[in-house]
Amino acid sequence: MKKVISTDKAPAAVGPYSQAIEAGGFIFCSGQVALDPASTEKKLVGEDAATQAKQVLTNIKGLLESQGLTMENVVKATVFAADIKDFQAVNAVYATFFTKEPPARSFFQVGALPLGAKVEIEVIAYKS
Repeated sequence: MKKVISTDKAPAAVGPYSQAIEAGGFIFCSGQVALDPASTEKKLVGEDAATQAKQVLTNIKGLLESQGLTMENVVKATVFAADIKDFQAVNAVYATFFTKEPPARSFFQVGALPLGAKVEIEVIAYKS
């Protein structure tokens, strides 16, 4: 059985998908870009990868907190970057959100991201 998760602590979906799905004790969070959940505009926060990564991870944190979870519940993260040269800048921000026992992770450069974003991150969290 699956449960659709929707919260105002993360940006509303910009397409036909759910913010997250709970199934089998896991929370599968859709990819987040740097949108401000409090804004009605679909405008990215920040123009550089580090600023966008901070907003993305803040959105993920809000989504998880809406379910009584923290970043420590994340078991897998996938980072998509418009430019692999932003690897270090994103890592520096990422490390501030995952301060101990960071999750498994993949990091990819992709051709393009929604809304012209520089960073998109999706995570899987375990609801223990």
